[in-house]
Amino acid sequence: MAISDFFPSAKKEEKEIELSETEEIKNPESGEKIKIKIEKISKAEDVDRIVRFARQMIVIVKTQELQKKDFGYTQTLIMKLKRNCKQNNIDLVGTSDGYLILAPSFVEIVRE
Repeated sequence: MAISDFFPSAKKEEKEIELSETEEIKNPESGEKIKIKIEKISKAEDVDRIVRFARQMIVIVKTQELQKKDFGYTQTLIMKLKRNCKQNNIDLVGTSDGYLILAPSFVEIVRE
């Protein structure tokens, strides 16, 4: 049992959003739109392209297909992606479903 169970006002509502290839979500604080892009990673050249996108928008990267083909190569590409994200101040999160979520410095990923 967590402390937040005793304080119902501390719980936040979570919304699920279904996304297409490129989706725009309006930022309620500033009124500008935040773009979300869905990409696949299959070769080393994809890493640079994904990092370029992640500097400006949230990028969701599919890795399942590559993991099924060659797990070792997938690990190498993910390590390269992590190094590039660290250099460019991009937040990187992996999910158990085989997705990576990259967010630029002006977007905060909340981890629980």
